[in-house]
Amino acid sequence: MTKRPANISVDERLQRIKRLRGEMERDGVGAVVIGPTTNLRYFAGISWHPSERFTGAVVTGKAITYICPGFERDKVQSLVTVPGDIRVWQEHENPYALIADTAGEGSIALDDQVALFTYYGLRQAVGDECLKSAGALTNSLRRIKSAAELALMQHAKNVTLEAQRRARDLLRPGILVSEVVRFIDETHRKFGSDGGNTFCLVSFAEDTTLPHGGEGERALKDGDMVLIDTGCAFDGYNSDITRSYVFGEPTRRQREIWNLEKEAQAAAFAAAQIGQPCESADRAARAVLEQAGLGPDYRLPGLPHRTGHGIGLDVHEAPNLVRGDGTPLAPGMCFSNEPMIVLPGEFGIRLEDHFYMTESGPRWFTQPSHSIDAPFDGVAAMVD
Repeated sequence: MTKRPANISVDERLQRIKRLRGEMERDGVGAVVIGPTTNLRYFAGISWHPSERFTGAVVTGKAITYICPGFERDKVQSLVTVPGDIRVWQEHENPYALIADTAGEGSIALDDQVALFTYYGLRQAVGDECLKSAGALTNSLRRIKSAAELALMQHAKNVTLEAQRRARDLLRPGILVSEVVRFIDETHRKFGSDGGNTFCLVSFAEDTTLPHGGEGERALKDGDMVLIDTGCAFDGYNSDITRSYVFGEPTRRQREIWNLEKEAQAAAFAAAQIGQPCESADRAARAVLEQAGLGPDYRLPGLPHRTGHGIGLDVHEAPNLVRGDGTPLAPGMCFSNEPMIVLPGEFGIRLEDHFYMTESGPRWFTQPSHSIDAPFDGVAAMVD
């Protein structure tokens, strides 16, 4: 539970680039331009804060070349682990002309996560006829996680589940949302995550009806529904776990809706089978809720959002467990499972755990919450 897995190796990143080149050849793409996004981390191991100054890489059939401002060259050089040349542009120069020159002739696929101004800049340099999105190329690789990726995600989820367990023990009448957020951040840091909370949503009472939480402070009262949705990362790989329970004695209605939420989550998990479309899990969860008189579709009271999303270096990645996503489920895919129930004016309940696909079907990273009274029963405590 406490041993941190190894970071992604250079050899694994080189294999990713090799597979990318195979996808490029299949699609007739001469070069892929990667911006300062999680794609840069995925292929090259470099995490870079995006700005108006382009820093990234160009992958061709034979080389990876790093592009950066001249004054950032030494810093970029210190981060390079996957071998490649570095080409720089000065403040008065056009970085997109340098990218075009590095890419050479032929079709160029641009990282679909870059800012719009990057697209326009490169479009002006190469023309519409040469430019396409690299989204399909990169996601086809990133959606299937390796053993090393799964290990990092498992560790991140173990740590976040422990932070959730400790947060419940912290609760007391009058405690503020901000105090709980700060405590969870400290706990994530204590276990060595990448800089504490990746995000943290803490909601009490009626604020739990808002999927992404309310604005401002709120103090906890006896009988309040509590919803905590938080995550951390290790080597960039994310956790994202939500727990809902009552501070005090749950009412009959709270128990009924909590149990219904658990049933919907279990139905989505059972429906996620190899070869089935991603949307099948969403359909199964909604069927449970509709049978109980909620919905249909996104109507409230009911489930206002998709049942789940992919996860990896981004907290939200494609494909998703949502109607219309026909991507066949395959080994190595990872998803959240969170068919939230919202009762406007009352409370909301979201139980979120993640699973990954194996040859024999889905497998939980973390076991679902036990009950509304004992949400963390069966969770082994981690030692500092």
